[in-house]
Amino acid sequence: MTATTPGLVCAHHHLYSALARGMPAPPKQPHDFREILEQIWWRLDVALDADTIHWSAMLGAAEALMSGTTGIVDHHESPSFIDGSLDIISDACATVGVRVNCSYGVTDRHGPDAGRRGLQENERFLSAGGRGMVGVHAAFTCSDDLLEGAADLATRMGTGVHIHVGEGPDDRDAARRLEPLAADNWLLVHCVHLDRELRGTIAHNPRSNMNNAVGYATPSTRSNTVVLGTDGIGADMLEEMRLAYVALRAHDVTESPETAWSWLENGWNLIPEARSDVVEWSYDHADSPWHVAFTPGIRARNVTTADGERLLVDGLPTRFDIDEVRAKAAESASRLFAKL
Repeated sequence: MTATTPGLVCAHHHLYSALARGMPAPPKQPHDFREILEQIWWRLDVALDADTIHWSAMLGAAEALMSGTTGIVDHHESPSFIDGSLDIISDACATVGVRVNCSYGVTDRHGPDAGRRGLQENERFLSAGGRGMVGVHAAFTCSDDLLEGAADLATRMGTGVHIHVGEGPDDRDAARRLEPLAADNWLLVHCVHLDRELRGTIAHNPRSNMNNAVGYATPSTRSNTVVLGTDGIGADMLEEMRLAYVALRAHDVTESPETAWSWLENGWNLIPEARSDVVEWSYDHADSPWHVAFTPGIRARNVTTADGERLLVDGLPTRFDIDEVRAKAAESASRLFAKL
């Protein structure tokens, strides 16, 4: 007997990070989260171009599909290639067959003009009918004017703001600055150093938080709806749920896998259509939080959409050649690494 679930949702992804694996070491060893951003991620995003954005999205979406994830909420930044970047990501995900909610993360790190262009990219994409939110990198890299501009644009476009909040100590002041702006349809990512209640859904990313040594976010103590993301470390959501449970249990020994499972299910609030997809798994209790929490290595075997299209058969995608995608992504990664 094969267990089935609906398609899973990664509620916070950075598809542009799919090519980052194996990138050259930073100029010096980072010792805190700010240095990780400055020496790794802010060097990587400025090197992105149309080709690397495309192949990172293709590879990231393909790996999501092969993990039973059929919905992605993506947060993108490519300061050297802003205009049209969200179309590239959206088109790549459509080619793979994965639904995506796109946003461009605006910031003043590269000057106010780049911040304005980021807002324009969000507005252009949304105005053309793209599915998305208004992205903001994080409050500590934005002026009050840019934060207000993002909030105003989201209101005008009838959507929310997708923003990192209190991920590291540098952003401790985020909640105070965002409190007058935040709305229920905002997506608040990380919230490790959140010092007050803030309106919106919280995207919990346990593996990334551990990897960056920023602390535990205690999502179970918040009144907000909580969803699960990966912050760009793939899109294997059963694995992320398993890790979310272990981190939760380390914080509170009375907690059960059902809490972490509810965070996984809440992802359907963001991309409801994924509920209509059917994922067949390699383990016959993959629909049980108590089994999944203690069973590593569960893989998606088949994925079928609501209209009957089989996107994954016996673990392999049907719309494209995964070996070709991996090969072309590797070539693109080599070019990206050369820039670094």
